[in-house]
Amino acid sequence: MAGCCDPRGCDQVFDARFARRRADRYRRRGLDRTARAMVELLTERGVDGATVLEIGGGVGEIQLELLRRGAASATNLELSPSYDAEATALIAEAGMTGRVRRRLVDIAADPAAVEPADVVVLHRVVCCYPDVDALLGAAADHARQQLVFSHPPRTLLSRAATGAENLAARASDRDYRAFAHPPAQMLAVLAECGLALTGSHRSPIWRVAALQRLDRAYP
Repeated sequence: MAGCCDPRGCDQVFDARFARRRADRYRRRGLDRTARAMVELLTERGVDGATVLEIGGGVGEIQLELLRRGAASATNLELSPSYDAEATALIAEAGMTGRVRRRLVDIAADPAAVEPADVVVLHRVVCCYPDVDALLGAAADHARQQLVFSHPPRTLLSRAATGAENLAARASDRDYRAFAHPPAQMLAVLAECGLALTGSHRSPIWRVAALQRLDRAYP
């Protein structure tokens, strides 16, 4: 089964048109509610001078907001180049050229290709990736200080919505698949990697978990 880890699945859903809509929305309205909560949870514990690694950051609006709040630099990982044109325009408009690096890397498949960062962000990513243990394990291993991620709640409604989305994808012959991973399983993976839950945010559609590294001796 192909998933968002397959670039074909990403390109079929998160294409250049989708990227334009995301960038235009950010220009008009700023961060969405969930992304804003993620930035607030990170800045509460401090991002001054921090390096940021965002996995699947799209047009990069969270990175820009963290840079505005004192982060030093950001790296964005994607599986498809569809977002790059819009992201580059937003970076230039924000005066952040040279402070954001964009790369095509699947961190779960090739973790050694990515440098660690002080802060790791995953917004609306775990629900697109089939092997969430590998994804979060790799993300945690790259987080020197903090990690924040969003995920849909594990409810009957969210599971039904995921099923309907996948049925629609199959009917239209798309490779993309969505996943509703158990939150307890995801937090357990992160705990095994030395991260402890320090904050959370709830909305009807998304949940946010913020974690901090417990073991001070980061490799």
